[in-house]
Amino acid sequence: MAIILRLDRVMADRKISLNELSERVGVSNVNLSKLKTGKVSAIRFSTLNAVCKALKCQPGDILEYTEDETDTD
Repeated sequence: MAIILRLDRVMADRKISLNELSERVGVSNVNLSKLKTGKVSAIRFSTLNAVCKALKCQPGDILEYTEDETDTD
């Protein structure tokens, strides 16, 4: 199982910069950058809520589930 973060795509669609999103959400550039590049292992619901509110999107627009070829469950 793999969760892929698509924050970069949604940000590009909305033409919003990392700095602007950071200001709107109240999360540091560093943490949003990690989220944008997928270098996180968890995300708080409060952060996800704030990002979705700022970008006017649904969590499914940012998070994508893919099944690994090696998964047998």
